[in-house]
Amino acid sequence: MARVKRKPKNQFPGGLPGGKYKPLSEEEVIKIHKAAMKVFEQTGIEVNDARALKAFDDAGALVDYENKIVKCSEEWVLEKISTAPETVTLYGRDEKHNMILNDFDVYIGTGGTATNALDIETGERKPSTLEDVQKAARIVDALENIHYFVISCFPNELEKKDIDVNRFYAALRNTTKHVMGGVYTREGVENITKYAEMIAGSREALLEKPFLSFITCVMSPLVMDKDYTDLMIAAIESGLPLATPTAPMAGSTSPGTLAGTLVQMTVEALSGVLLTQILDPGHPVLFSCVPTTSDLRTGAFCFGSIEMGMMNAACSQISRFYKLPNYVTAGVNESKIPDIQSGYESMATTMMCALSGCNYIHDAAGLIESGLAISYEQYVIDNDIIGMCMRAVKGIEINDNTLAVDVIDNVGPAGNYLAHDHTISNMKNEFFYNKVSDRQTRIAWENTGSLDGTQRANAIAKSILQDYKPDFIDKDVENQILQTIPGMVQNWID
Repeated sequence: MARVKRKPKNQFPGGLPGGKYKPLSEEEVIKIHKAAMKVFEQTGIEVNDARALKAFDDAGALVDYENKIVKCSEEWVLEKISTAPETVTLYGRDEKHNMILNDFDVYIGTGGTATNALDIETGERKPSTLEDVQKAARIVDALENIHYFVISCFPNELEKKDIDVNRFYAALRNTTKHVMGGVYTREGVENITKYAEMIAGSREALLEKPFLSFITCVMSPLVMDKDYTDLMIAAIESGLPLATPTAPMAGSTSPGTLAGTLVQMTVEALSGVLLTQILDPGHPVLFSCVPTTSDLRTGAFCFGSIEMGMMNAACSQISRFYKLPNYVTAGVNESKIPDIQSGYESMATTMMCALSGCNYIHDAAGLIESGLAISYEQYVIDNDIIGMCMRAVKGIEINDNTLAVDVIDNVGPAGNYLAHDHTISNMKNEFFYNKVSDRQTRIAWENTGSLDGTQRANAIAKSILQDYKPDFIDKDVENQILQTIPGMVQNWID
């Protein structure tokens, strides 16, 4: 296998406009909105953080302090979310990885947080470590079709108080793509922000071009949890961009219909936007949704169901109704290993969300087993899947060059286009070339070892981990960070 020396140029980059697939009509989007506003007004949301309750009260919502319920009108909701930016830019440490989330522009990346990883040598499932965080970030940095890195696994060997800052720093030093991650402690949010300011050069430089962002959660059904809301407030205070995802599971923690789940999800997703804008009008926040399903025959959580893909694709239209950029989920699968199931489940949901024009499609690379584990081979496979999806998003370009009337006339009947200048000039931008797929003849395939797709992906992943070097953090800054980082584990990979 050829060694990975540098990342190839991406011919189908993030930011291409989708929106051609629309699971909802305009009338249906409005019906979901109206139903969600009824839930806000009649049912409300449970808010378990005292500061958040007071913030809602001070802003004019109807607050029942005894039952911790917040209710509000449609007019109030629309007024408060109107301060949220219609465009959110998430920066990379390298500017070529900057992402402008707006309209139906599409970016696709990783997600987490898995607590296990498949060993790249043995294939055995093991608890994930800080080393896995670093390796995953490095592989993502080398794979050109994955646009950003959501920290995708959990360093089980660390104490909870030290996890946030160590895993964020492990990610940042191994990729120059944008880094997003969930957080576990308020102190962790503060330390991450402090070290990010050191890397950026100043707090002002970090806030001007934030190369990291945070994830906190809204719980289903209709609950702003005390701990998560405290973390949400800490993230807002950091000034950095924020996703506040909710993950209603149809038939379990949300209604047993896709439409009902979308209604509840809309209320929950807007709740995170509302608190963010009440506390800090104009704060960069994403309409964040992870609607899923359950297998009602067994009660099993289904992260790779086709219905999940349909609902997440619908989030593109719902978020645009509110003029908000969105954060959705696709690409996760239920398979326990990278195999045919992990491929078709990942492709189905990622393609739907990409074609619908979702802005920030996370969880779409590396995850298997309903998000409980990462696989290095799956990152490589999903890199191909994402590239194919972005090629589909680009669509069929119609202009004088692509219509090729003069070329057809020049070649004529019974001619050949293979060596024509027109073919050569268009071949890189018109076609997607997979890394993992085998397109040899059978004889050639047999002569090169008869490898299946997982084996080819394994070889590519090993090559990256052996040979690829990211652009590390400035050495002087790193030395300052390593002198004070809490719970530092001396196992940084070079």
